[in-house]
Amino acid sequence: MSVLATALSEAMTASTRDLVLLDRASGLWVRHPWQELHTRAENIAEHILNDRDGAVGLVGEPTAELVSAIQGTWLAGRTLAILPGPIRGADEREWAAATAQRFAGIGVGQILTYGEHLELLRPNDFGITVHDLAVVGHAQRSTTLASAPAAPGTPAVLQGTAGSTGTPRTALLSPDALKHNVAGMLRHTDVDPGRDRGLTWLPLYHDMGLTFLLTGFMSGSEMWLAPTASFAASPFRWLTWLSESRAGLTAAPNFAYSVIGKYARRVPDVDLSDLRFALNGGEPVDCDGFGLFLRELARFGLDPGVAAPSYGLAESTCAVTSPRPGTGLLVDEITDPDTDTRRRHAVLGEPIPGMELRIGPSADSRSGSREIGEIEIRGTSMMSGYLGAEPLAPGQWFPTGDLGYLTDRGLVVCGRVKELITIAGRNIFPTEVERVAAGVRGVREGAVVAVSTDSGSARQGLVIAAEFRGADESGAKSEVVQRVASQCGVVPSEVVFLKPGSLPRTSSGKLRRLAVKNDLDGLRAPVS
Repeated sequence: MSVLATALSEAMTASTRDLVLLDRASGLWVRHPWQELHTRAENIAEHILNDRDGAVGLVGEPTAELVSAIQGTWLAGRTLAILPGPIRGADEREWAAATAQRFAGIGVGQILTYGEHLELLRPNDFGITVHDLAVVGHAQRSTTLASAPAAPGTPAVLQGTAGSTGTPRTALLSPDALKHNVAGMLRHTDVDPGRDRGLTWLPLYHDMGLTFLLTGFMSGSEMWLAPTASFAASPFRWLTWLSESRAGLTAAPNFAYSVIGKYARRVPDVDLSDLRFALNGGEPVDCDGFGLFLRELARFGLDPGVAAPSYGLAESTCAVTSPRPGTGLLVDEITDPDTDTRRRHAVLGEPIPGMELRIGPSADSRSGSREIGEIEIRGTSMMSGYLGAEPLAPGQWFPTGDLGYLTDRGLVVCGRVKELITIAGRNIFPTEVERVAAGVRGVREGAVVAVSTDSGSARQGLVIAAEFRGADESGAKSEVVQRVASQCGVVPSEVVFLKPGSLPRTSSGKLRRLAVKNDLDGLRAPVS
């Protein structure tokens, strides 16, 4: 077995604790001992070994069988790929065809799923076999699985990158890289399996969702897992779940904290006093929104020191930097000397064990006293390379495409290299413009994109595209222009309002700025 499969087996079989799953149909939490899940994993591994070669694909909301199939894949010495199910309103047949094609393109030979996905995925054009997890993932076993060593160089995970700034690619994550990243976060956050509980609703096809769940696998500590759809149906359930579980650790993207902070009057009576580490990652951190969450929920016993704005990416398995527990939200404020505009950025902590970072050449990018450059990383959690591309050499510095700088308190990320907007010699970060524009009434928070566009001359113009719902479209556009001009020091050349749901996003919900920039003509349509 790989070092990863071995470490997980040792922890799961020795643990006396549970994975606690939310049954979406009944709304009840159901306990499954880690030892039971390991037995299910052995059954699934045996089934995998009796079928086709190639990677193993998973699709579906989390069940005991699906979660067990993660370790079952690695016990069989195979590579894991997880893809999302159909979103609400999608044509299911088109989703099934596209999903089978995606799986085939990355070398998947068999798919494990259940329920309605079975019949949708079985008649595929790529010869991929589709198995019912409810049948192969049963909890009864009379023998121990014979060792199934992975072939040298076999990845543990084929992880899709976000594709928020270009074409999505597939990162090859080795068993060693995955083990190091999960172990690094466990060490960094001082997890005590006898004391700590984790709670997550993050999708398992996303790197943050998978690695957070794996902290339970590897530590054998209690982990509560809810379907992402249950959170989406009512985000405030997250707080109820935290209260019921007495969880000490959780994780979410920034929008989740911002939404709850903004509508905190709707929060039910909960007790959040056990929470000690709330990771905020996966997208830019809004200091004001996160700060509001911390202040509003203090009346429910939340310690502001739980705030953990962090930095990571699929190419590093997941986490790169994170603050130590108890640090809380630290903000670095810089002033643009040309406009006296103040910018507030969250400090994203220090590298986790095994990871290193540095700031590359600044390319004349400067903001006040801060020298800004491209963030470069390396370490034990790095991918082996991209599928179909040259491998990444061990110890090689990897340019992330993110712009940032270092403080004595940790890393600050400003934006993406490809998204940087330069107007009249000034560098403007789109996140700052988007934050200001989102404050206008009718503009949907988290649904604003700022991009540059050629205006037919040597100069670039600033275009703001936003989803809007309101009566006074003209007045709102004027207010966006006024606010951005006043607070960011640049006058937008155009403000485009769109119907809710119009802005392109990745499968994990990130806005795709470059897609907006490349299709402005197609997006220019009246709201009504």
